[in-house]
Amino acid sequence: MHRTRLCLLALLALLPLQASDFSIRINRIDAMAAAEWGRDRIGSLTIGVIEGGKLIWTRSYGEADMQRHIAANRVTVYRIGSITKQFTAVMLSQLVERGKVHLSDPVRRYVPEIRRIQGGYAGAAPITLFELATHTSGLAREPDDAEAYLKGPVAQWDKLTVDALSHTRFVFEPGIQYAYSNVDYAVLGLALERAAGQSYVEYMQTNILRPLGLEHTAFEPNLAIRGHIATGYAVGKGRPDSTIPERELYGRGYKVPGGGLFSTVEDLARFAAIWFGTVPETVLQKHTLDEIFAQVVAADARLTRGYGRGFMVWRRGDVIAFGHGGSVAGYLSALYLDRASRNGVIVLANENGGQAKPSSLAMRVLQMLASG
Repeated sequence: MHRTRLCLLALLALLPLQASDFSIRINRIDAMAAAEWGRDRIGSLTIGVIEGGKLIWTRSYGEADMQRHIAANRVTVYRIGSITKQFTAVMLSQLVERGKVHLSDPVRRYVPEIRRIQGGYAGAAPITLFELATHTSGLAREPDDAEAYLKGPVAQWDKLTVDALSHTRFVFEPGIQYAYSNVDYAVLGLALERAAGQSYVEYMQTNILRPLGLEHTAFEPNLAIRGHIATGYAVGKGRPDSTIPERELYGRGYKVPGGGLFSTVEDLARFAAIWFGTVPETVLQKHTLDEIFAQVVAADARLTRGYGRGFMVWRRGDVIAFGHGGSVAGYLSALYLDRASRNGVIVLANENGGQAKPSSLAMRVLQMLASG
């Protein structure tokens, strides 16, 4: 794409929106996305627009592999980082529906090793599954010496999580306030797989990925996705490097339940349909959705931000958006939805550390759609 075209697209993004004209809406989104990718033209960016739980438009910009000049497209596979937390939260909700767990269950019922965590508060109530899911457990964001637990194959993530507990600390008393923690979701995934009597990865495949038809979503490169994975570029001093992202392709240590998935724009749109209640109730019952959205914990004193079961909530003017961003070496992602307008936006990029800001773009597009 020539620089002059990028400038024209950037100008188009500033034009007033005529909400009644679908093509004008899409042209403006196209312009916004092209301008975002054009900020440094590293790797690729794929965007998708959801309406009523269905993907209605998608486009990719740039290259999934810059060395081999392979263009990105709608089946390009990206790492989605912390969007994985939404999948883990669905597992939690399914197990609640099936009577396997309760949100108020103490975590130590399933993970007695949690007693190894340092700095506990005398007399404090035990951490619950709900507190893990909403980042109100009081646990630190990462274990001490985190690098030691960020490596290792998917098959060993649960062992690495147990090992990391002795090097994890409380930063405040359980249930008192919100503080984002990747340890929370590692422990939650471990508790849920033990409650289910099935490995976390197998449970995901059997109860979420296959029922939703997510054929290009997986925790490690398999035959279905291997040939479609975008090369990740970690950007430092303006220069892209694929070395570290490539090393992490087959495992991110303990972060599997909180950041281990690969996926595509099409698969994420199918997954997002859960939140609009347009999937079979064998995946998630509609009454559960009502409960989930009534259980959001405030994340700041201005009440502009909160966290539910696996998703962040943002209030921007009249728009209340929910979803998650993701950041992994070489990849950035965003999935944000607005239940009122029934719109959603997915943005995936195979660069991290450069100029692309998927979460910001997704939120701007969502606000624009809702304003119509």
